[in-house]
Amino acid sequence: MAETAASPTSADKNLAARVSPAKQLAEAFAAGSLAGTVELSEVPFLTMVGLRADAGSETATRLAAVTGGLPAGSGSVATKGDASVLWLGPSEFLVVAPTEAHESLGGDLIPALREALGGDSGQVVDLSANRTTFELTGPRARAVLEKGCSLDLHPRVFKAGTAFSTEIANIPAILWKTGEESFRIFPRASFAEFLGRWLLDAMREYASPEVP
Repeated sequence: MAETAASPTSADKNLAARVSPAKQLAEAFAAGSLAGTVELSEVPFLTMVGLRADAGSETATRLAAVTGGLPAGSGSVATKGDASVLWLGPSEFLVVAPTEAHESLGGDLIPALREALGGDSGQVVDLSANRTTFELTGPRARAVLEKGCSLDLHPRVFKAGTAFSTEIANIPAILWKTGEESFRIFPRASFAEFLGRWLLDAMREYASPEVP
């Protein structure tokens, strides 16, 4: 007897209906990337949650219990499992987690954070649709970013595992160095196409097969 395909769940339908902010650039990203030199891609639909809580408060302690910890200072990132918390300010943080952590797909991260906040002062805000994520990797990734980012990106200064709010090509973004040759860039969705095209142009000289 032939097996019948399982009916799509509401979560499947929800995810299938989404269109990422830079979807129209997917082919250009693939064509403009050169393996082993510099590669650019969009990582769409990550779960992002904005947190506000005073450092050392009971609220911060409860939120930290859900995320596995809150970063302690400028540029720091606290990671546990597949969720990371980026420091944006003395009482402001951004949680970044996989797509499936979102409550619309059955995830319990955001409800757990809201429960931890309770009625106390602070904020738990779903920002998943507010930004998209670009991943820039390879030995030329830093050189590409240096064309339009005012941060000192030298590895002695900007170390793997740190993240800062900055501007890239005059576009506000969060820049997270996830590895020695890998970066994640979080622009607002409305700026995604502009920044994506700028990154493609900036990496052109390195991604060309004519460049040694």
